Amino acid sequence: MFIILLIQLIKFVSTVDYDDNGYLVYCPCMGAPASFPVQKENLFLQKYLKWSEDIANRSKQFIKRNMSGGGFLGIHLRNGQDWVKACQHVKDSPTLFAAPQCVGYRNERGPLTESMCLPQKTEIIKQVKRVLKKLNGTKYVFVASDSNHMIDDLNSAVQRLEITAIRLQPANPHLDLAILAQANYFIGNCVSSYTAFVKRERDVKGLPSEFWSYPQRKKQKHEEL
Repeated sequence: MFIILLIQLIKFVSTVDYDDNGYLVYCPCMGAPASFPVQKENLFLQKYLKWSEDIANRSKQFIKRNMSGGGFLGIHLRNGQDWVKACQHVKDSPTLFAAPQCVGYRNERGPLTESMCLPQKTEIIKQVKRVLKKLNGTKYVFVASDSNHMIDDLNSAVQRLEITAIRLQPANPHLDLAILAQANYFIGNCVSSYTAFVKRERDVKGLPSEFWSYPQRKKQKHEEL
């Protein structure tokens, strides 16, 4: 038995590599390395994950080149057609996908709602305005999305505040992740595992984040910035 384990260990070691900074690089890429969504006891592992030097440098260069002279709000909009269909199952799946990151693994922090999974355009704009109202020195809104970035809608909504909404072109989901992790503030989708990755990295760094339509707010007659 010992010999078998030793052989397996040798095979494993032969598949790993280290980058120039001494971080372990291992990616068999044959499937998820653990159960989905990330379990509470595994959240601490995020602090050991580091971006490649290429992605780290490109994200910093993008921020310096396109969002210099002020802070930025990062937002993730998950709104592709596949997601629209997935959100129809919210009522039957109270902890759908990565929802435990906000409602808890047993919904101990409240129920999952459809607006948390797929917020409407008006809800998104209102929440962005609320966040911008409490942030000082913010000049940009960086948008990452799998479909509709809402750039025109957002720019129209925050135009008089002299804030500009921008996106990454051409699309690069990994670079989007790295940029969102560096935002002064982040709004993401409670149900999305993409948002979850950003949220975990920001938690490690001690940076503030929140989710669309969570927690639920009491309706107000007037809500203007």
